[in-house]
Order: sequence, then structure tokens, then C-alpha cells
Amino acid sequence: MAVAEKTLHSERIFSGKILNLRVDTVALPGGQSATREIVEHPGAVGIIAVDEDETVYLVRQYRKPVEEALLEIPAGKLEPEEDPLECARRELLEETGLIAESLEEVLAYYTTPGFTSERLHIFVARQLKPGKSNPDQDEFLELVKMPLDEAYQKIAGGDIKDGKSIIAIQHLVLQRAGARD
Repeated sequence: MAVAEKTLHSERIFSGKILNLRVDTVALPGGQSATREIVEHPGAVGIIAVDEDETVYLVRQYRKPVEEALLEIPAGKLEPEEDPLECARRELLEETGLIAESLEEVLAYYTTPGFTSERLHIFVARQLKPGKSNPDQDEFLELVKMPLDEAYQKIAGGDIKDGKSIIAIQHLVLQRAGARD
């Protein structure tokens, strides 16, 4: 049985451009209290772009927190009050230079609900047309195209380590397998 925790006190200890950090004191069953450290995040989108030949479009980007360049699906943070579909369109164009005539949200999930409120929306982009990329000034991206099956093998080989990308690629592979049944 899940028990809700009543917030007794909440204090924001950091406000940033990507996230905020707060510490909540909560009441537990039996009269005890506990402290919860919570990362507030506005949410994000990830886009797996796939063309008619089942080529997927990924980006390689250096990620400072893990000190390495990762192969990922295009993604980005939601702006305040931004619709996830509009964010997905914007991020796909900014990071890959692609415009999707078909953009479908296939799932949304909490990335790490033990400490963050971040909810990630995964979109599949199809019927791709060229546009003009315009990455953020602090983003340095390399566009990487490969067959879907190769991307799936890169997960098994440990070359794709990013969670959202693993989920999106596996979703496409499972979707394709279901379509063949």
C-alpha cells in the first residue's frame, strides 16, 4: 500500500536555468519525519527520427556530468508552458536540421522519480524533410545517421549509454516487431 508523504516544510536552496533544488521535510507514518532532496525540472522531450529506409538520426554530444561524448536521440528541455509537441518540433530542427511531417508522442515517463520531477516525452518523427539546423550557442553536435538495427546493436555493445535513447530505439524495434506479427 502506497502512503503519501505530507510536506511539513519546503525550502528552495538553488535556482538555476535548467533545474531547481529544494529540500522538503515530510511526515511519515507513525509520527516520524524525514528529509527529501528534490530536483525540480520542467520536463523534456526526446525525438527518434527515422526515415523510410529505417535510418535513424542521432547526435553525438559531449556531456560534462559524465565526462564523455554520448550518442543520443535529439532532445531538449521544455520551456515554461511549452507544449511537448512544439518543443519536439523545435529541438528536432535545431539539432538535426530536419522537419518531420509526422511527429507522434509514443510515451512519457518520469526519468528518476526518487529525486526529480522530470517527465520525458518521447516522440517518433517520420516523413523527414531537410530544414536548417540551429543548435544553441553552447551546443556542439555531430549528426550521426545509421540503420535502426545498427543503433539497436550499439545498445547491446555499450556504445549507446543514454537512457532516453535506449528506450526510444527499443520502442521502435518493438513497434516494428509488433507490426510484423
